[in-house]
Amino acid sequence: MNYDESIDWLYSTQNFGIKLGLENTERLLRHFDLLPLRSGLKVIHVAGTNGKGSVCAFSERILRDAGVKTGLFTSPHLITYRERIQVGGEMIPEEDVARFLTEIRELVVDWEAHPTFFEISLVMAMRHFHERKCEVVILETGMGGRLDATNAVPANVSVITPVGLDHQQWLGDTIREIAAEKAGILKPETPVIAGDLHPDARDVIGRKALTLGIPYIEAHPLPEDWQLGLPGPHQRGNAALAVEAVCRVEGERLTRDGIRDSLGNTTWPGRFQVVDERVVLDGAHNPEAAEVLCATWQEKFSGEKAHLIFGAAESKDVVGIFRELLPILASVTFVPIKSERRLSAEEMKKALVEAGGEEIPTSGADTLAEALEDRKAPVLIAGSLFLVGEALGILQEQNFEVSLQ
Repeated sequence: MNYDESIDWLYSTQNFGIKLGLENTERLLRHFDLLPLRSGLKVIHVAGTNGKGSVCAFSERILRDAGVKTGLFTSPHLITYRERIQVGGEMIPEEDVARFLTEIRELVVDWEAHPTFFEISLVMAMRHFHERKCEVVILETGMGGRLDATNAVPANVSVITPVGLDHQQWLGDTIREIAAEKAGILKPETPVIAGDLHPDARDVIGRKALTLGIPYIEAHPLPEDWQLGLPGPHQRGNAALAVEAVCRVEGERLTRDGIRDSLGNTTWPGRFQVVDERVVLDGAHNPEAAEVLCATWQEKFSGEKAHLIFGAAESKDVVGIFRELLPILASVTFVPIKSERRLSAEEMKKALVEAGGEEIPTSGADTLAEALEDRKAPVLIAGSLFLVGEALGILQEQNFEVSLQ
């Protein structure tokens, strides 16, 4: 298969749905001789509800700038699938994707339990990291932790970012239940670094650490004068988690000044990403993320309200998201995302009213391109990373300077 054919095949595996469990992943990793891990390879494993991608981005940048050969596995992507798998800040080449997926397809064609999109993606990432002789790999969980495919890879450090209500249909209806799934990445002899957790989450994860006899480490605050490349007060907590994690896998090549400079130069697309100074893209898709988005907006655009372009999936707490965003909203344009699970404009407007936004002017657009043409500044595009990715693609075509790394 060439690259386009291989990607088409990979996306066809989404028909198998989400299957939580490690059996397929472990089987694939062993087949390609990726377990046990190559001697000397270290792994940082990141789980949580919000901030996982930012922690991964900060960690990768610190290590890469220090001369460490890094592998980074994240999801979802915004424009190109290749964003998910990076070595040293460079996306996986198309020819490698085609080669790996061709081999995997031939291997699994007769498997009774066919591997899923995410399982295949993780194994391809680990093969790429192995071939490129990475020194430290940073893995972002896809969902949960205990039964997430990434949990099949042994880690040297586990990181838990803030835990909130999301993916309840798979992870549970309470903070305690969801925290228990996230705590599933904890392993014997592997320290866990925890963010500023909800008391219920702290209790669940702390007890699991105590049971395993492993260190439970709360990140030290950053010096107040350190500047970050990612905007928003919440990013200081994410950066602190990254600093704690990298210092436990790489000591000799890290310096205080180097860490500070790397944090200041970190970028991460779709997380309060400012394009053309007056267009902001943020993948906030739950109330906790919307809360920090609101605070970041007020810090960046003091006194100005946002003209929100919004789309979301039906499983999301859209009422809760709007409730958090109300203080910064001047108007809302509803754009259904390109997904079978999308909410209609009518459903999103109903959620806005239920959240208390009945006085906010609203409109609908058939396409995101149409919404962007009619925009008033400053614009905020939020509610789904699908929508953010589509917006980045449109802005890229319009010759705006758009970073994907």
